Formats: sequence, structure tokens, C-alpha cells
Amino acid sequence: MSRNDAGTWALGVAALFACALRVGFTVYHRTAAMTAPLDGAAARRLERIYAWPYYLYSALLGTFGALVFAESDPTAQMLTICVLVGYCAGVATGTGLRPPVAIPSMLMALSPAILVSALHLEPMHIGMSVIAGSFLTGGSQSVVRMHRSASTEIGKRLTSVSLARRDGLTSLPNRLALREYFEENALLLGPGSVVAVHYLDLDGFKPVNDRFGHAAGDELLAAVAERLRTAVRSGDIVARLGGDEFGIVQFGLGRNEEAELLARRICAAIAQPFDLCGEAVEITTSIGTVLSSESGTDLEALLRSADARLYQAKREKMPLSSGYGSML
Repeated sequence: MSRNDAGTWALGVAALFACALRVGFTVYHRTAAMTAPLDGAAARRLERIYAWPYYLYSALLGTFGALVFAESDPTAQMLTICVLVGYCAGVATGTGLRPPVAIPSMLMALSPAILVSALHLEPMHIGMSVIAGSFLTGGSQSVVRMHRSASTEIGKRLTSVSLARRDGLTSLPNRLALREYFEENALLLGPGSVVAVHYLDLDGFKPVNDRFGHAAGDELLAAVAERLRTAVRSGDIVARLGGDEFGIVQFGLGRNEEAELLARRICAAIAQPFDLCGEAVEITTSIGTVLSSESGTDLEALLRSADARLYQAKREKMPLSSGYGSML
């Protein structure tokens, strides 16, 4: 066996290893990539893991192409350039949404053959180098355009989804987002875990709205929403249900009293004067609260019960206008 034959066999074996490595990495990390919640750093790490077998295979293929074009066998060169171009086309199609993977792989696979061919200084080889170089440039530009187009489309979809689940006035989650959040987290409740649902509305909002106008009323609702955000714990969710009505869900309560403490904290926060149209405006809030530790509890049922507690609090005119109940 000649030295060139031995080198070709070594490249072939190494390329098979790189291909097997790529498939193995993909299968091993598939579950994490498809189901795990990934932040930006974790996603980039997975992309790097996915990229290295591609780089290795492309570099080996590029080395093989350079060896073929270093020889003077036109048939082998013609077949090799077809293989290289086909490989680059496959990379552009299969990994086009990942330019950091696709473009370096294409460069490593095709550039060595282009450079070695050009060194022959013959019109045929120079022409082939120019054509292959043009293909490589065009392919890279196509990958970039594909990535930009996909990123724009994904951004539009995310924006649309976000808008569909946000209240336009207060930027709080709406009823749909509240229900989705509840259903996702209810599945994680352990035995004995307690969830609290608060239903509240604003006392004195209508007179303010009538006196200062709807624009001022909207400003007041936005200010109330900001105070509610700062009142709840991390992991709780506050949503606008409509008009001057809001809902809050607390998960993982250690003591039932935590729900009552939040209700009192909210009442105290809302009772502080608001600066509206240059005047200090005071309103209060009424809150109805229910607790549940039953798995599979429906959010709408809890909201109805909390709403009933709310109106009970209004009728009884309890201190701090807070009604408290339990579905334990």
C-alpha cells in the first residue's frame, strides 16, 4: 500500500469516526435540547457540542479534497468536487439556521480544494476554483439570510404570543396567562402543598374615573398594577382580569397565614395616596381569598369562590376590606 493510499484510508476511518460521533452526540443530547428549559448560555453550550463533530468531519473532508487536487487525476478531481459541493449544500440545508456551525463547516470542507486547485495555475483549475469559490460565497450568504429571516419570524411569533397573554394597559398577564401559569405549576404541587387565590377590585375607582376622565383612570390602573407587582413574592403571579379587577395566585405556602399577610400587605399598599393629575388621590381595595390543597383543582372554580369572598367582604365592610376563606 502506498503512502497516499494509507493516508486516504486513515482519513476515511477518521471521517467515519467523526460521523458516528456527530450522531452519538445528537442522540445523547436530543432530550435535553427538545424538552429542557434552556437559557442562552445552556443553548450556546449545546450548539458548541453539536458543532465540534461537524467541524471535525468537514476538516477531514477538506483534507481529502486537498490531497485529491494535489494529484493530477481529472476524473478523481471531478468526482471529489461534486462530493464537496453536495456536502456543502447539505450543510447549508441541514444547519442553515446555525451560521456558526454551517459557515465554518462549509469553509473547512471546500476551501482546501479551491486553494490547491488554484495553485496548478492552469485555466481549467483556476476556473474551477473561481466557480467553487463563488458557490461557497453564495452559500454562506444564503445561510446568513436564512438565519436572519428565521430570527425575524421567531421574534414576530414570540411578540404575538406575548401580546396575546398580556394586558395592554398594565402589561400584567391576562386571564389566559394566569390560567396557563396555574395549570403548569399545579402539576408540581406535592402532598399537602397549599395554593392561595386572591380576587380583588378597587373601591372608589369609579368616582376617580368620573372626576378625572378615562385617561386618568387608565393611569391609576397602571399605577395599581405596579404596586401589586412589588407586593407579591417571586414565583407568585398577579394578573388583570378586566376593568379594575385583579387576580393573584400564590403557590407553595408554608403556612395559611401567608395568604392573609399578602392580602393585608396589598390593602396597605393600595391605600397609599396616588399622584394623579397633580392631586393626591386615595382609593382602597377589597380582596377575597381562598386556599386549596386539592390536586386537580380548577382555577376558574377557585376564582369564583374568591370572587364570592370578595363581595362578602364588601357587604360586611371588614377591616382592610379583606375576605378570607378556605377550600382545604
